[in-house]
Amino acid sequence: MNLSSIYASPDDLPGRMPIFPLGGALLLPRGQLPLNIFEPRYLAMTNAAISGDRIIGMVQPANEEAIARQSDPNAKPPVYDIGCAGRITSFSETEDGRIVMTLTGVCRFSIAEEMSTVTPYRIVRPDFDRFADDLTPELNEDKVNRDHLLDVFRRYLAAHQLEADWESVNRSSNESLVNTLSMISPYPPSEKQALLEAEDIVQRSEVLIALTEMALSNTTGETESRLQ
Repeated sequence: MNLSSIYASPDDLPGRMPIFPLGGALLLPRGQLPLNIFEPRYLAMTNAAISGDRIIGMVQPANEEAIARQSDPNAKPPVYDIGCAGRITSFSETEDGRIVMTLTGVCRFSIAEEMSTVTPYRIVRPDFDRFADDLTPELNEDKVNRDHLLDVFRRYLAAHQLEADWESVNRSSNESLVNTLSMISPYPPSEKQALLEAEDIVQRSEVLIALTEMALSNTTGETESRLQ
């Protein structure tokens, strides 16, 4: 599905939107985030979105205390002001009542207001105007220092005895590469928020490089795994 043909401007996005606070979960424009929905309030949210405009806003709890309270259905812990709206592009229901879905990033937003609601999930009035450029695929990606990013990526993999699907990496556009690496990066929520709030794909790649170089300098052990 070509989401840029559906959402050509901020006016094509909803004026009210449910939010899903989830620490460490990063969604970026045109990135794909798999989610396993099982809490009753978020099942209600997902079912409402599926029957409506299919848009959900991913946000992160604003601090460690808020992350600790994110599972409390009666709590409304503070969240960061900036998140990313995604469209449910695939979903399936399991026999035990869960919904397994993919959320594809559309556009970042700032929270203009949290609405009063009787729903078990939170609803906000989003402001997309500041991030209207998110709706233009691959904008400024030619300015990304791909060689530097891949060099740091290779060194990180080697330091942790990880492997990558280099055929897929080499096929990826700069935008897809930067956003995918940002989304799967093992960094804490505050650093993922910095990746989200980067002005554009060029700044995001620079933040990602800086975070990875810091992680490399702090590496004291090795991990065996496979990264794809």
